[in-house]
Amino acid sequence: MGGLCWQTPDALLSTPPLLADKLVSQPYQDLSLGDYSLLWKAHKKLTRSALLLGIRNSMEPLVEKLTQEFCERMRAQAGTPVAIQKEFSFLTCSVICCLTFGDKEDTLVHAFHDCVQDLMKSWEHWSIQVLDIVPFLRFFPNPGLRRLKQALENRDRIVEKQLKQHKDSMVAGQWRDMTDYMLQGMGKPRAEKGHGRLLEGHVHMSVVDLFIGGTETTATTLSWAVAFLLHHPEIQQRLQEELDCELGPGDSGSRVPLKDPSRLPLLTATIAEVLRLRPVVPLALPHRTTRHSSILGYDIPEGTVVIPNLQGAHLDDTVWEQPHEFRPDRFLVPGASPRVLAFGCGARVCLGEPLARLELFVVLARLLHAFTLLPPTGPLPSLRPRSHRGINLTMQPFQVRLQPRGAVAPGPSQHQ
Repeated sequence: MGGLCWQTPDALLSTPPLLADKLVSQPYQDLSLGDYSLLWKAHKKLTRSALLLGIRNSMEPLVEKLTQEFCERMRAQAGTPVAIQKEFSFLTCSVICCLTFGDKEDTLVHAFHDCVQDLMKSWEHWSIQVLDIVPFLRFFPNPGLRRLKQALENRDRIVEKQLKQHKDSMVAGQWRDMTDYMLQGMGKPRAEKGHGRLLEGHVHMSVVDLFIGGTETTATTLSWAVAFLLHHPEIQQRLQEELDCELGPGDSGSRVPLKDPSRLPLLTATIAEVLRLRPVVPLALPHRTTRHSSILGYDIPEGTVVIPNLQGAHLDDTVWEQPHEFRPDRFLVPGASPRVLAFGCGARVCLGEPLARLELFVVLARLLHAFTLLPPTGPLPSLRPRSHRGINLTMQPFQVRLQPRGAVAPGPSQHQ
């Protein structure tokens, strides 16, 4: 059903008016929660252009550089159990900070990282989710709603400070980062007459969308990849052999072949399999039909809320052979596997998909080329998703030991 929903994209462009989303989106000035309109299309075009400009001009060497720094930090902790989820989260937040503000100072990264963590925790609390079902409850005392508003005030304070610094220092026609590009493009008439102009609030929410959509999501996918490879050391070994063949043994300094990922087919297949089994957003954000439509003979009236089940599509045993098994090789046969919908598709596709795929490819390549992933003493990490009320498919906390390649690995008794 999830795949079929996406085959009628022109009927699924709108979003339902939910109370919590209105609070978070200032109101409805962001892309992920904003309703479809000509102004929304202009906003999307500006943000996408800024993102692609950043990726084309600086993202590849930047992600390589930040990943190398990440590996050096991990090397300093070699052999000791590491909470890799937190390390991935800080790395992805650093990438977004550089992309949006041209700055990866630890104080700024920590501020945004803590802000996103606090906001998501407040937003996903049951006391907020219930307001979308029973809106009149907002008139009653609600500590969860108060915490959410405080988190939003903190978010807006941090973003507004950065926007002001950019407005005070930017030079017309020159773009240091995404924020410069969007601020200089926001006042131009990009929508048809009568549909308004892009305002600073749209730039503000583009920044917010990048941090919320580009930090924990990618970090979580990287964490799932590590967990699956701990359970499947034979695949990890094959990946390392592939990387040694392409990049050379040890820290040779060879660049990851970003322009031609087919040179690392097993790594590409492994990423696809992780995204298939554990899409970070198993249920896509709610959509609302803009016209009467039908799916499999079922009539869907205009204004109906539709929630595409991405994970259901990925685990459909009529489409995938042994869908619950981790089998990257299924993607190594040309044309044998259907498309993975982890980022959605159509007009509402995740704008950060190119950046997320770049990070997944570079980070996993560098990590597996430099280290062997070993479990700490005790059981392997759980592959069962964490019980969670939010939209993200999170995992149980776990630790991993990173053994530098070429070093003598500890005996089996040390990592039963």
